[in-house]
Amino acid sequence: MSQLKQVTDTTDSRWNWLYKVAGMAALITAVLIVVQMIVFILWPPPSTAIDYFNLFQDSTLLGLLALDLLYVIDNVLLIPILLALYVALRRTNEPLMIIGAALGFVGIAALFASNPAVNMHFLSGQYAAAATDAQRSLFLAAGEAMLAVYSGTAYHLSLILGSVALVIIPVVMLQSNIFSKATAYMGILANVFALGFYVSKIGIYILLFSVVFLLIWYILITRTLFRLGRGVSK
Repeated sequence: MSQLKQVTDTTDSRWNWLYKVAGMAALITAVLIVVQMIVFILWPPPSTAIDYFNLFQDSTLLGLLALDLLYVIDNVLLIPILLALYVALRRTNEPLMIIGAALGFVGIAALFASNPAVNMHFLSGQYAAAATDAQRSLFLAAGEAMLAVYSGTAYHLSLILGSVALVIIPVVMLQSNIFSKATAYMGILANVFALGFYVSKIGIYILLFSVVFLLIWYILITRTLFRLGRGVSK
């Protein structure tokens, strides 16, 4: 009886539009992940404020991409995905889904607070227009401060909370008959490896490796979300 209740709630036609929007968001995110990987390989991000300023002067788009513009878009798209996953899985384990969704939303907000892309673009313009060395030094110092914030508390909070949220939700997937076991395991692997960022010396490589599992996870949830959008539970 409980499984029948779960299926009935999941295929409620009121939520079909949300599943479809989330499915499209997941599909776009999968594409953006591939684009992000290509951009990272072809145009590695600078490490200093002056290099970012010069990059913005050469190309505004490359400057924004170097400061994770696509990652910000990914997180905007994650909002309907989290909502749809909550609706689909809430009857399986509502307490865990509330915790997972809440952590996910806080992580998204922290990322928005940490990202300095627009601010660095503004400072780059101010630096280029500065008339004296003193003014340029001021804008350069502000740029370095922005980069410090970029890799500071809010960013690490977003990474940790986002990863924990997207481990909790696949764990609930394992308890349901809505998503495949492969989908759940890909989500768990992707976000456990993402936390490998904090392993000394090789952390960044572990984080990059996690992107492969994350890409597969988004592709798999895309299929399921579109199926749910058609009112098909299994």
